[in-house]
Amino acid sequence: MSSSKASGIGRASGADKASGADKASANGKSTTGRPYHHGDLRRAILTAALDAIAVDGPSGLSLRDLARRAGVSHAAPAHHFKDRAGLLTAIAAEGFGLLATALREAADLKEAGVRYVRFAREHPAHFQVMFAPELLRADDLELTTARALASDALREAVTAVPPEGRGADARLAGVAAWSLAHGFATLLLSHNLDGPVGDRDPEEVFRVLAEMLFRRGE
Repeated sequence: MSSSKASGIGRASGADKASGADKASANGKSTTGRPYHHGDLRRAILTAALDAIAVDGPSGLSLRDLARRAGVSHAAPAHHFKDRAGLLTAIAAEGFGLLATALREAADLKEAGVRYVRFAREHPAHFQVMFAPELLRADDLELTTARALASDALREAVTAVPPEGRGADARLAGVAAWSLAHGFATLLLSHNLDGPVGDRDPEEVFRVLAEMLFRRGE
């Protein structure tokens, strides 16, 4: 990605100094002259973004605030992600990749649903961003590839269930399974299930619900 040029209002000499500092940080050097490792800097910005989203949600995310959180120049996030949409898209792509891995590790469809719920609980910031398409670059290759991998993993879990356990239409069965896992995870994260779930393990509660829907899916 090309680096963004910082702009500011003030004396030319001050602007030149600021621009030089911004370029140094954006290109992997701190304003004190100590080099950053590019991968570490990108990760630091992603981590700061995830922390902010977990508290305030993705809509109010600010690249300038993230730079402050990560301790880098305000040009650094733009250098790595170009803009807020690019940053959120990178988070969503990472999330779908993690989800795909989790789903593929499941032994059957019910456990795939459990992994889905577990992913949402362990990665709530990713989960929020992944399903906010209005905030993302829909045609981003990394995002579309990761999303396809997650969809394929769920589809494989569904088709592995015999027709008598899921119905003749595997596609609708997939929609049902996804709706159950996603709806449960969303309600759980928004504390709408605090009463019904109580002190019980949410994953065990989900297993019971999945058994109700796919009784012969073992």
